Amino acid sequence: MKRHAPATARNSGPIADVLAQELPASGLVLEIASGTGEHALFMASRFPELTWQPSDFDQEAVASIDAWASEAKLANLSSAIQLDASQPPWPVGNADAILCVNMVHISPWRATEGLFAGASRILTGNAPLILYGPYIESDIDTAPSNLEFDASLKARNPEWGLRQISDLDDLARAERLHRTARHPMPANNLMLVYRSAPHPK
Repeated sequence: MKRHAPATARNSGPIADVLAQELPASGLVLEIASGTGEHALFMASRFPELTWQPSDFDQEAVASIDAWASEAKLANLSSAIQLDASQPPWPVGNADAILCVNMVHISPWRATEGLFAGASRILTGNAPLILYGPYIESDIDTAPSNLEFDASLKARNPEWGLRQISDLDDLARAERLHRTARHPMPANNLMLVYRSAPHPK
């Protein structure tokens, strides 16, 4: 029942190092598209003062997340919930942070639209929406490996593919969010942080 993603072991530490700079000291973190559940387990262990709420669209992924969680028995790691980012309302009414790792490029664009809309609805105050993955930037050359990855994703599903950060920024603005950080990560990935935009006076 437990799934394993080899990349998780490689990127969990670097992701956690950035999260230490961006997450609140306490509260609820909603993880969207938790996949195997290994990230949720790692992060809940790394940040014991935070309650970690994993979720995924796929029911088999939910089962894998819960299998890892039941083995670890961490008090701050909640049972996984089934959540489709593109379909409101979400089964979580409010959160102090949202983390989404490697979903934006392996899902239709409507899932990303729903992610930003949902974040705008449920994040409290200046709470962050944090994205991890490979992206395309208009003013920076894209790594050849990322271009190859993009082509392979589109070959599998034309609705998938690496997204332009400028498109994400536009989507964020439409939902009254704005990008506050861009963290370079290993293997040509990035972590992007969006927070509530101040209301105009």
